[in-house]
Amino acid sequence: MKLIVAIIKPFKLDEVKEALSQLGIEGMTVTEVRGYGRQKGHSEIYRGNEYTVDFLPKVKIELAIPAEQVTPVVNAIRTSARTGKIGDGKILVLPLTDVLRIRTDERGGAAI
Repeated sequence: MKLIVAIIKPFKLDEVKEALSQLGIEGMTVTEVRGYGRQKGHSEIYRGNEYTVDFLPKVKIELAIPAEQVTPVVNAIRTSARTGKIGDGKILVLPLTDVLRIRTDERGGAAI
């Protein structure tokens, strides 16, 4: 099993969700986050004063999947989240040693 963590631009969430649902991915966790990287933020003017916004809004998607689905899932996220501009995000693939469904006590792949 693997844990996929993707950090993407917020307006790409619906496209990524649709691409994953076409692969049969039924569950994911989505969190609104802020990030700082090569994009370096931007300057804004508020009430006549200029200030720098370093941390930009992003969306973090987390999903647990069987190891054999890693390549199609990563490809679906990559193609649907890409704009070709700086700040498109990252996809992390992490090992997942165990999963437990609280309601039924199912473990491992059955709990995904």
